[in-house]
Amino acid sequence: MTYTISQAAEKMGVTVTTLRYYDKEGLLPFVEKKQAGTRVFKEADINGLNIITCMKNSGMPIKDIKRYMDLCREGDSTLKERLEIFFQRRDVVEKQIEEFGKVLETINHKIRYYETAIIAGTDVIHNQNQDTGK
Repeated sequence: MTYTISQAAEKMGVTVTTLRYYDKEGLLPFVEKKQAGTRVFKEADINGLNIITCMKNSGMPIKDIKRYMDLCREGDSTLKERLEIFFQRRDVVEKQIEEFGKVLETINHKIRYYETAIIAGTDVIHNQNQDTGK
């Protein structure tokens, strides 16, 4: 099955502009272009886009994603380097998860704070020395 750029964008949950940008940045060398310049996306291309989206969502800069895509095109001699990229991404994502865990704890604390204050009809019930960030 093949997809137009619009269909591929919809399937990926991104905009056509995003896919064109990725192409311009050299992230989509695997996507076939017809003589008129129309891009034709295959299922394998969608899989490649999933990896690009994953890397982008992890905060990886476009230039580093491009480096990874270049390594893929170089073949098996770059397998170890590509593996290392994913080890590094995992470390970054694990740190992000840890940081978001702390953020979530603070948010949950404030939810409990305000739920209790609403039930009491005032936030005076809370010790102001312990919770100054109303």
